[in-house]
Amino acid sequence: MLKLTFLGTSAGVPTKQRNVTALAIECLNPYSSSASQQPKKSRPWLLIDCGEGTQQQLLHTKLSLHQLTAICITHVHGDHCYGLPGLLASAAMSGRRDPLTLIAPKAIATLLEAITAPTELYLPFAINFMAIEELLSKDSGGNGQVSISLDSQHQLDIDITPLSHRVASHGFGITQTISQRTLNADKLTADGIPASALWGKLQQGTDVMTEDGRELRSADYVNNDVKRTRVVVAGDNDTPACLTSALVDTDLLVHEATYTHEVLSKIKAKNPDFDPMHSSAQLVGKFAQDIGLKNLILTHFSARYQSFDNPDSSTANMGHIRLDAQSVYQGNLWLAADFDQYMVDGAVDLAGNQEGSQEEGRVQYLGSARSD
Repeated sequence: MLKLTFLGTSAGVPTKQRNVTALAIECLNPYSSSASQQPKKSRPWLLIDCGEGTQQQLLHTKLSLHQLTAICITHVHGDHCYGLPGLLASAAMSGRRDPLTLIAPKAIATLLEAITAPTELYLPFAINFMAIEELLSKDSGGNGQVSISLDSQHQLDIDITPLSHRVASHGFGITQTISQRTLNADKLTADGIPASALWGKLQQGTDVMTEDGRELRSADYVNNDVKRTRVVVAGDNDTPACLTSALVDTDLLVHEATYTHEVLSKIKAKNPDFDPMHSSAQLVGKFAQDIGLKNLILTHFSARYQSFDNPDSSTANMGHIRLDAQSVYQGNLWLAADFDQYMVDGAVDLAGNQEGSQEEGRVQYLGSARSD
């Protein structure tokens, strides 16, 4: 399960209702024996983009910088990265010591280096910087993928897709895989194997030998169910089709919709020499409809659009964005607002099921993350 918290949903500049781009993704393990008692601040999470003011937004949530596992920056435009130095400095001042993975364009390393010396920024934790250019480089053998093991049964894989924008921009595919080993106690009892320490070893995947010399194979007594949840988060992009391959078996796409189709057309017509290279809600919606995508969240809205939803109003607002997308898309659609939370619950592959998943992935809107 992946829990999304939108920390910023405005494009370019903040507004009174929206900060610039940032998205937190918590990695929840529903199979964890301590999941129900585990404090929210102890859950690992990712940060996708870090616009200016992101750390201030975090103060209104229950997310902790101590549990931040990785930061992914889609591209170098300031509304996606200007908040990074301050957030790292605050993590240091709060006592963080664990290493932090940073997946970003090479220029982000240059930015941090330029700020570190003149401001005497000291980070008491290591940053494992992974340059996107190198991760995607065929010469270096990169495949654009990063794997993070959260525990022995909880795996996170991040893949990178190049997009189309005025600067190099990327989309991140976040795939969480959780395995659950369930011991078939009834079968063990039926086979005359009483409860003992052997049961625990079998559940952990170890073949064992009983006192009377019988060999017991773990695979014969343990069902291994796998829950896979995948979301794709796109950076700035004027060609949604760049994501076609990345969206195979994906539960949710988060994509920018900076303008309506009408406004984007007017901008291009007014200045033929300048293309903002952003998507309209209609463009993303049509793409999602064409590939059969079931769940779509739009974000990164131009500051011209007010937060209220009234398509009949002469003032540009979210109702216009919504109708623009719904004119071509019939799937589940949400327009993100700051602090909106969504739970993405992926499909479960049940052991012994020859026809594949018995449960489909689903997305649920949870409400606001603001804790104040």
